[in-house]
Amino acid sequence: MATVKILEESVQVGTIYAIGKNYEAHAKEMQEYETKKLREVPSPSEPIVFSKPASSLITSGEPISISQVNGQPLGHDLHHEVELVVLIGRDCVNVTAENALNFVAGYAVGLDMTLRDRQTKAREQGHPWFISKGFRSSGAVSGFVPAAGLQPNHLFLELKRNGLAVQRGSTSKMIHSCESLISYLSQVFKLEAGDLIFTGTPEGVGAVFPGDLLEAKLLEESTGKLLAQLSVSVQ
Repeated sequence: MATVKILEESVQVGTIYAIGKNYEAHAKEMQEYETKKLREVPSPSEPIVFSKPASSLITSGEPISISQVNGQPLGHDLHHEVELVVLIGRDCVNVTAENALNFVAGYAVGLDMTLRDRQTKAREQGHPWFISKGFRSSGAVSGFVPAAGLQPNHLFLELKRNGLAVQRGSTSKMIHSCESLISYLSQVFKLEAGDLIFTGTPEGVGAVFPGDLLEAKLLEESTGKLLAQLSVSVQ
């Protein structure tokens, strides 16, 4: 079973929830990618929720690779998406946004790797795009930092590809805050200890290629203090 670490403690991962288009600028860039025409994108009234299997997870130092079926890769257009990841520490159902952070054990930086060509094709055909988000090694996550004293809506994400910054963004720009996401998910599902929430990515997503090195950081926005970091290579 997949596990993550918070300090030196190993935690078994349950369900991985993920949120789509949770930053306005990223929603606009995806609209442009999908339609080749930039237009005003309304903020979703409810979070766009999908899932990744726990078996998709890797940790720092492990490689990302595209799964193959009968010797053929699932896709060819692999994209990076850096995200704040929330670790649920206690079971919760129907929690309020005001009380939601009491159920968080820690925060990490993660990568929601996406086979964009598979995702686009599935959307065009009206099919689920679980494969494009859930293949082996499609979810990378750092170690978790304890939640106590941190303000999750005032953290900063940074991703470098081969030493060059490609994504940077403040979690204050999320359309749906961590509190509202936890409250919403706890009303639809039962959140359990060990569940993860990938909270969405800021703008700047793009393609990666074999040999690339991806380095992600989670920082405290007010001080610039490094909280968590992740380094993975693409095979």
